[in-house]
Amino acid sequence: MKSFKFTIKKKIKDRLGRAGFIETPHGTIETPAFAVVGTKGTVKSLTIEDLKVTEAQVFLANTYHLYLQPGSKLVKEAGGLHAFTGWNGPMITDSGGFQVFSLGAAYGKNITKFVKGEDAKLLPEGKKEEEEVGPKIAQIDADGVSFRSHIDGSLHYFTPEKSIEIQHDLGADIIFAFDECTSPTESLHYQKEALERTHRWAKRCLKFHKENSNGTQALFGVVQGGRFEDLRRESAQFFGELDFDGYGIGGSFIKEDIATSVRWVNETLPPEKPRHMLGIGEPLDIFAGVENGCDLFDCVAPTRNGRTGTLYTKDGKINILNARFTNDFTPLESDCECYTCKNFTKAYISHLFRAKEMLAATLASIHNVYFLNKLMKDIREAIYEDRFDELKQQFISRYYEK
Repeated sequence: MKSFKFTIKKKIKDRLGRAGFIETPHGTIETPAFAVVGTKGTVKSLTIEDLKVTEAQVFLANTYHLYLQPGSKLVKEAGGLHAFTGWNGPMITDSGGFQVFSLGAAYGKNITKFVKGEDAKLLPEGKKEEEEVGPKIAQIDADGVSFRSHIDGSLHYFTPEKSIEIQHDLGADIIFAFDECTSPTESLHYQKEALERTHRWAKRCLKFHKENSNGTQALFGVVQGGRFEDLRRESAQFFGELDFDGYGIGGSFIKEDIATSVRWVNETLPPEKPRHMLGIGEPLDIFAGVENGCDLFDCVAPTRNGRTGTLYTKDGKINILNARFTNDFTPLESDCECYTCKNFTKAYISHLFRAKEMLAATLASIHNVYFLNKLMKDIREAIYEDRFDELKQQFISRYYEK
């Protein structure tokens, strides 16, 4: 029996948002929750012990990167990602789709998208099968996509089945169906084409998973559709009628679209299953996602910002390299309970960055990841105590005040 269960404990009045928990084979995730991103099986600059100090609940790794290096078969031989990385809590892997269409295509700039086979029926009038169409991304057909490794330029081919097979080898608790992540600026015609392809691939992912899974991994489908309400709702309806364990909300969002796009989707998806808003980690966007019904979020921002000296505070982001911090002997935040704030000053962290010491990235990342995890904890408590709107207003007015 699959050790996966989602329970809703409290809803936000007159909104789609809710708080609850997800049970997985490696522990329980209190939701809404932020999944810290460890792309290559490591959260950059942090050890597993550091990660625990940040109060992280769940760790998200990347299928594309781990497939290329060190290889999913090696990870499987090691006992899966949990044994390989030393992280014993819940883990997620994405499908690799976004990276295939971005990193792989960016390396092989001479690779061009072609449409053929089943996809040919979607060509504009006057276009011929296998004629070059659309933007130059990767070579794609009805079965999958070929791409170049960003490491050595070697050619690879992902199908829906291949993505799921890799994720089975990696062994995360939650895995994602292979999809095409489109830009929000793509035309309506191309969004329709990509959406139909994503839906076909989703069915193949689900079939392969059911036939080959060991029964311990939950499979999420990924809703797409760009900025178009009818396509978003169509995709949500499609996925809601299939036997997925939960859903990802994908696509590159434009800031002003996030709340409405998520609402369109979550008004349509079945409410009893969890939703993961993919690649979102800015506080304002998290609040928008939570109140519109999302349960999980992930983003590289806290560690990426930390490594460059950008630190989160309740009064907004600060650049620790600014001269005013050189002799500031106070913590990043006086009331922060993270390891960094309890032990070090702004002056010391500023010194580490100026001296290009590796510890700088570690201390900054600990604080940033803790900051987002604490925000999610505060949001959960506010939902249970019927004061979500109050928390949102207080946090945003202070954080974004100029």
